[in-house]
Amino acid sequence: MRAAEALKAYAAAEFPGTEAIHLDAMDFVPAGFRAVYTDFYLHLVNRHPALWGYVYQKSDKALSSSPTQKLRRAIERISTRPLRKAIQAAAPDAIICTHFLPAELLAREIGKQRVVCPVWVQVTDFDLHSMWLQPLMQGYFAATEEIAYRMRTRGLAADAVHVTGIPIMPGFGQTLEREPCARQFGLDPQRKIILMMSGGAGIGDLDKTVQRLLALPDDFQLVALAGKNAAMLSDLQQLAAAHPGRLFPFGFTSQVDELMACADLAITKPGGLTTSECLAMGVPMIIHSPIPGQEERNADYLLEQGAALKAIDLTALEYRVQQLLRQPQLLQRLRQRSLELGRPRAARAVLQTVLSTLDSPLTRLSP
Repeated sequence: MRAAEALKAYAAAEFPGTEAIHLDAMDFVPAGFRAVYTDFYLHLVNRHPALWGYVYQKSDKALSSSPTQKLRRAIERISTRPLRKAIQAAAPDAIICTHFLPAELLAREIGKQRVVCPVWVQVTDFDLHSMWLQPLMQGYFAATEEIAYRMRTRGLAADAVHVTGIPIMPGFGQTLEREPCARQFGLDPQRKIILMMSGGAGIGDLDKTVQRLLALPDDFQLVALAGKNAAMLSDLQQLAAAHPGRLFPFGFTSQVDELMACADLAITKPGGLTTSECLAMGVPMIIHSPIPGQEERNADYLLEQGAALKAIDLTALEYRVQQLLRQPQLLQRLRQRSLELGRPRAARAVLQTVLSTLDSPLTRLSP
């Protein structure tokens, strides 16, 4: 969702004469399919993460010709007919898929000559799962050189793979001043500010983690983002009333870039988009509770590159927070490494590549 919105925002801001249309596949499927594809996934990763890790590993190695995979694709085709009609109605000159589901559907449509425009795939993690790789795609966009290498070893042509980073919104590429950003949220820019994120869906026991951190003796302000989890936000607001000037809870917000601009440190799950935003803004990270599978791979990348620390449990999280607050030189090293790795204009690079391959001036672009 956020990668597609970033492509749309950059198309509007920097490519005059283009029209970007963002089609969310889940807006075009039956409620039952959506519940399995999104709600059940969130339940699985929140309550049974080890099981999700097993599914992730098994599906990565599954043969596309297996009966299970054929059945899965048949169910998806039946459930996404309205999406295919919406794509035909948009009549795009190019399509960019920021999730593997539409890429898989469109590969079949291209094979049957029902889609004739080029279709591109943007991988949104620092990892590569086999479901991203589909036949007949025009090209792929990778987060890093290693992911591009993995694509090529799995049979993709070298010139079809482009290393751009993961698309993030334009705001994360701007220079924002700490003091005005902090003051608009009621924060004191002279005190340390820790930003804690649980993802857009509000995954995890954020309230319990916040309570543990508030018990630490260090002086800091804690900004906690509950995403779309209204119940969690309510719990955090009650906690905030008992800790005035220390805890600042927010629900889903479009001002994450401004919150990052005043943060000394972020505690986050290692989703591809969130970590790309942190890297672009130079925000040091403590990786907490990665989902087995793609988030564990994202965490590995950040740790290997020296842009983050990892907390395996709440005790480790307490230790890491105190370690970074009391060792400003370590905090600065993480910040500098993040800035070196960040690709704040990844969306622009993706659009430039897509536009440069079209034979005629672009009139429509559908991320």
